[in-house]
Amino acid sequence: MINDRLYVLRSRWENYVHEGSFEHFIEFTVAVNSLAEHFNRVRLPGLVRICEGLENAALARLGTPVTHPIAAHEIAVLQRQVDGLLGAVASSRLVAPERRAEEQSTTLTESDWIKPRSVWLVVAREVRDLGYALRTQLDFFGFQTQELIWGGQLPAGDIPLAVLFLPPPGPPNPRTHSAIAAIRERCPASQLIFLGARPDIATIVALMRAGIDLTIPQEEGSSMVLNCVLDLVQNYEPEKYKVLVVEDSRVAVALIQRTLAENGIDSRAIRDPGMLLEELESYRPDLVLMDMYMPRFTGVEATRVLRQMAAYHALPIVYLSGESDVGMQVEALRLGGDQFLIKPFNPVLLAAVVKTKIERFRETQRSTKLDGLTGLFNHTAAKSRLKVMASRLTPGSQLTVAMLDIDHFKSINDTYGHPVGDQVIRGLAWLLKGRLRATDLIGRYGGEEFLLALPDVSAAQAYAVIDRIRQDFAKLPHPNQNVALYATFSAGVAAYPLYDTPQELTEAADNALLSAKRSGRNRVEMADAESCRAQF
Repeated sequence: MINDRLYVLRSRWENYVHEGSFEHFIEFTVAVNSLAEHFNRVRLPGLVRICEGLENAALARLGTPVTHPIAAHEIAVLQRQVDGLLGAVASSRLVAPERRAEEQSTTLTESDWIKPRSVWLVVAREVRDLGYALRTQLDFFGFQTQELIWGGQLPAGDIPLAVLFLPPPGPPNPRTHSAIAAIRERCPASQLIFLGARPDIATIVALMRAGIDLTIPQEEGSSMVLNCVLDLVQNYEPEKYKVLVVEDSRVAVALIQRTLAENGIDSRAIRDPGMLLEELESYRPDLVLMDMYMPRFTGVEATRVLRQMAAYHALPIVYLSGESDVGMQVEALRLGGDQFLIKPFNPVLLAAVVKTKIERFRETQRSTKLDGLTGLFNHTAAKSRLKVMASRLTPGSQLTVAMLDIDHFKSINDTYGHPVGDQVIRGLAWLLKGRLRATDLIGRYGGEEFLLALPDVSAAQAYAVIDRIRQDFAKLPHPNQNVALYATFSAGVAAYPLYDTPQELTEAADNALLSAKRSGRNRVEMADAESCRAQF
């Protein structure tokens, strides 16, 4: 819970202030990192940013055991940052009216945090139409929006999840920066998004210095804004990072695994590099920590073998060694390694390197699996994911598959243009992500067609859910200049065990989809088991 993490942070900082040991400073830094990860997991980007600022300040003063305790003025600087973080956390709590009198209650739960769907729009007079279009869509997706006059007074009460700035035409000026800074001070934990920034580094840096978290070019418009805001409320539980440690020293392995465990990272260790391929296949790590010098093979030799295999061509490999010769380090990196850490390693640096390398690796992996327009699984990845889900089915299991297709989509493209068509596709993708579970498969199968797979859901239950989404989608306004455009979709549903392979499920659902379109569109049809089986 958040209370526990805050207690750990405060206590480790107080321990360091009182005793000044290097070990206590490391524990404090790790606690800040852990808190940042938790805030990221519960979608509080503003608090993540503040935590990361404190963590960077701590890392800058990490040094070595002999540099501690740090000077009194540096402790004072960090103390102000700790106090600022705790103040931001406190200001981000929701205090319900009925609880205001209960001053003795200090229990903090997830429901006490920033109102999950509160958004402010700071709108210039010249772009009121764009502001209205954004409000209309955000309201539809369940956000509580409030429009503020550009340069006007800020409302009292709870702070929002996000603040969207829709500025007047022209480059930002000092008054714009001051207005942003005032909102940043009032809303330290909110995500601040600026729409219409020019692709100019100086302009964007100035906005960031004022307090902006994200800038969006004008040409990407409302679609990108909506995507960013909707992403803030997506519930997800990221997979634990996994590290394979290849190290022949038991002492080193124990230290490495303890450091990784303290940072929430799973690990497995082997002493014999000859077992590397078998362990990679069974464990499937996100990163390998490779000792340079081991019996039988060196770390460089093992790495060169892995880099010849397509499956491990991009797998991050970080060397651990007492080797201090720069030339040897460069040669090791040239032959396939990604980074070189010197023993005895700094535990905070080790954890930071591991997390950074893994996140970039995962981001690269995600980019090959996701559709660029919607952020959903692409065709290949969706089929692969469905195959995995089907392979886990057992007698008594339930899995329902649906195929969705936007009605008259060619006509939308021909009449309004492809950018509007893209917006309609995004709108359906956002609606699906918002209404379905994290365990459900949502993929863009191709063009305007989508594939859904709902585990542990009967055909009747899936029908009810999808039909409700169908009704809501028909009410979703898609911005088209000053006029809202509406669209519909048709869907076909098929369920296991009537269809017991991924191919049968998708083909049966697709046949049901065709039936829905022939019957007038804007409807959901169930697959007819007998007639569909006859086609296989």
